[in-house]
Amino acid sequence: MDTVFIEDLRIDAVIGIYDWERRVRQTLSFDIEMAFDNTAPAATDDIALTLNYKDVSKRLIDYVGASSFGLVETLAERCAAIIREEFGVAWVRLKLSKPGAVRGAKAVGVRIERGVRPQ
Repeated sequence: MDTVFIEDLRIDAVIGIYDWERRVRQTLSFDIEMAFDNTAPAATDDIALTLNYKDVSKRLIDYVGASSFGLVETLAERCAAIIREEFGVAWVRLKLSKPGAVRGAKAVGVRIERGVRPQ
């Protein structure tokens, strides 16, 4: 099985549990890996047969930009569900980072895997 990936997709959103976090937009970073069989699009050179990473990115930018969650865990779950349900992805690994959230750390966040990776 092949992997289609999106690396360091940056999206501004309202995220966090503290009052000050609810009043500002913070930049989040997404690293996404999605299982997809690329043999058909590669054989035909037809974008319609691909897992279009631009479409996935645009959907997440729209969703995350309009969202307002307290926990990165909740947002990560919702984004993984969107990818699996709307784009027919059997397996996704999603890393959601919140840069600068903890002094001394480049970023904090969660990494989740959902679904079963086809062989």
